[in-house]
Amino acid sequence: MDAFLKAGPFMAENFSLLLEKTGEQLLLSLVAVLISLVIGVPFGLWLGHVHRGEFLAVSLTNIGRALPSLALIAIFIGLVGIGYANVLLALIILAVPPILSYTYIAIDSVDRDLTRAARGMGLTPLEVLWRIEVPLGLPMAFSGVRTAAVLVVSSATLAAVAGGGGLGDVILNQVAYGIEGVVAAALWVAALSILVDQAIALLFRLVASPGVKRVAAQSTSAPAV
Repeated sequence: MDAFLKAGPFMAENFSLLLEKTGEQLLLSLVAVLISLVIGVPFGLWLGHVHRGEFLAVSLTNIGRALPSLALIAIFIGLVGIGYANVLLALIILAVPPILSYTYIAIDSVDRDLTRAARGMGLTPLEVLWRIEVPLGLPMAFSGVRTAAVLVVSSATLAAVAGGGGLGDVILNQVAYGIEGVVAAALWVAALSILVDQAIALLFRLVASPGVKRVAAQSTSAPAV
């Protein structure tokens, strides 16, 4: 309990240090999520559009959940050594499965009657994807991005193990910062993860059309069966 009481004063006294480490952690996380989007979204869109690959999407999700980040970092030490690239690869492997699987489910779950009607009106397969499936599947796809981003931001703390910086430099260095520093940095990471989650939710509200927002609200308020 004493460590929690001292965490507040530690934050106040080391605010600039925590901000610097937060910047390192966010930059690493942003790069990992952007690369994961480039990998996961196109595959998810394609598999969902052709309504194939459910086994692949589910398998990747399960594998991503089963692989511990620390184990991945240890494995990559033997491949790429210690440093930024090591941690980046581990975070990408962590982020791709939820992005791919949520994108696949978002497109695959669009009402087939709508897509058939669109094709009957003369839309090409690509137009059906971008004008029908993507707008309707956007809420689910954004959920995958939110999940991946929170996973990456929280797991990027382990970057300190491989020399990647971030708030893990404080959490894993009790000798230098004391137990109050460890607790303060851990609380900081928790708050940062919540802020990232809410920032992506805000981004969805900004970019989604009113119709898509209504669909998302209806899906979240519908009673479970």
